Amino acid sequence: MKLGIVGLPNVGKSTLFNALTNAGAQSANYAFCTIEPNVGIVPVPDERLTRLAEMYNPHKVTPATIEFVDIAGLVKGASKGEGLGNKFLSHIREVDAVIHVVRCFEDDNIIHVDGSVDPQRDIETINLELILSDAEILDRRIDRDTKALKGDKSVAKSLEVFKKVRAELDNGVCARAIPLTDEEKEILSTVPLLTAKPVIYACNMSEQDFADNLENNKYYKAVEKIAEAEGSQVLPICAEFEAQLADLDKEEREIFLNDAGIKSGGLDLLIQKSYALLGLISFLTAGEQEVRAWTIKKGTKAPQAAGKIHSDFERGFIRAEVISYEELIECGSMAAAKEKGLIRLEGKDYVMQDGDVVLFRFNV
Repeated sequence: MKLGIVGLPNVGKSTLFNALTNAGAQSANYAFCTIEPNVGIVPVPDERLTRLAEMYNPHKVTPATIEFVDIAGLVKGASKGEGLGNKFLSHIREVDAVIHVVRCFEDDNIIHVDGSVDPQRDIETINLELILSDAEILDRRIDRDTKALKGDKSVAKSLEVFKKVRAELDNGVCARAIPLTDEEKEILSTVPLLTAKPVIYACNMSEQDFADNLENNKYYKAVEKIAEAEGSQVLPICAEFEAQLADLDKEEREIFLNDAGIKSGGLDLLIQKSYALLGLISFLTAGEQEVRAWTIKKGTKAPQAAGKIHSDFERGFIRAEVISYEELIECGSMAAAKEKGLIRLEGKDYVMQDGDVVLFRFNV
């Protein structure tokens, strides 16, 4: 999973990226500090791996990973080449989902590219540039399909969908917010639209604002309203606080969070929301050699999940021996689970569930 961190210049994108990845990306109080996108690969926190490692004492533990891409700040006119323009847009095109960092704090010492703090305006600025880029792409596709329609009536349905979406873009509506049937969504997915990508709005707040009641924060409420209207996620976060956390070891981090009255850090919450946004789950494999988490799409069947491990597993799939993580932990060992008859034998039509601990049987 690749997540692109975007936003206007100077809203805290690189600070958040550094906090999440410890990658040491350049971060400063001026526009376009980030030019080439910085990339960091981060392990997905999963307490289940820790418990399974205690049970199996494996040679290694391998968590699932998530890739964060810190993309240069965007300005008005990017779709026409302003700022880093098309370079910025091409970088967004490569990610699975977007983390849109929005400044939701006042600080006279940190300049804002537009001179004042206004989350709604900032979101509209970026969305407008993405919409303009998408409009150009759809115009080309509509023109092509209109010509093709003369000799191929099968493109009529797709042409209808593209025109419907194009009209909504003119109204300033992002593609992800347009009500579409499953069939229409499938048709639209053939066009690489930027505004169709799922979004998490990360509201970057001061430590004091973050600690206060969010319901009283006008900036956060404004972003929450926008996210709700388009079916996006919203996450309050303090990039500076996360940066402090990033410098601590695990024990110090837990103490720091407890003292602050926070259950988990921003990375954990960000990944949870990202998984939900993209419809992802994890299944687990466990043994003396390795305990590992594997990321798959919700609804994936057993053979395709096996193929995540190795293509031979999918090609020669026989069955999956499955137990839920909770049942395994309750039994204390795989041997005890077998004695109780809790290991299920599942075939090719089994739909994998989050937290399944699996042993795949195959023959090639």
